[in-house]
Amino acid sequence: MANLKSEDRSNDLKLEAIVIPVSDVDRAKKFYGDLGWRLDADFPFDNGFRVVQFTPPGSGCSVQFGTNITSAAPGSAHGLYLIVSDIEAARNELATRGAKISEVFHPGTPGAQFQPEGTSGRVGGPAPDRASYSTFATFSDPDGNGWLLQEITTRLPGRIDSAATSFGSVSDLASALRRAAAAHGEHEKRIGEADPNWPDWYAAYMVAEQAGVKLPE
Repeated sequence: MANLKSEDRSNDLKLEAIVIPVSDVDRAKKFYGDLGWRLDADFPFDNGFRVVQFTPPGSGCSVQFGTNITSAAPGSAHGLYLIVSDIEAARNELATRGAKISEVFHPGTPGAQFQPEGTSGRVGGPAPDRASYSTFATFSDPDGNGWLLQEITTRLPGRIDSAATSFGSVSDLASALRRAAAAHGEHEKRIGEADPNWPDWYAAYMVAEQAGVKLPE
């Protein structure tokens, strides 16, 4: 079998939908609809097959559930990641919409984000220094399928194409602008004067933050 180098691969493989097992399709449909997720499809067929699809706000990947769609036990899907740039805002919105969501926490031991709520490995509050990838909150749907909010503000190098910066939602862009504004304030303190080229500085900061490369000072 031939070994292909990464630069030889020309076909994208985009993860577009995942299937979650539920016991009551209409109950699950109401739950995810109440969260404000976009309903893309609800197709029933004469043979009993039914597929429902929702997409979380700003997500490129959707979730599907229904009848005769999976043999997995209802509620057996866990560790389903939802990436956010402002975890407090995302948590509060989900709670307002009816999700029974945990408080914000960070892992005191590796992997504690996958442990049940109330276990000793979870440490209350965001990670020290608000480190990217390290702050979480969790909730489950009515069947027990488990969702994991993870706050990411600065990507690891190589995870994002530095030539193609994009934001999934207005709130993501607003959060990035707030972080850039705070950093730019420190920049102006260092240079000792107002920076007339702040738009260029903001742009460079936001692109570098998303790409996971060195931030401007």
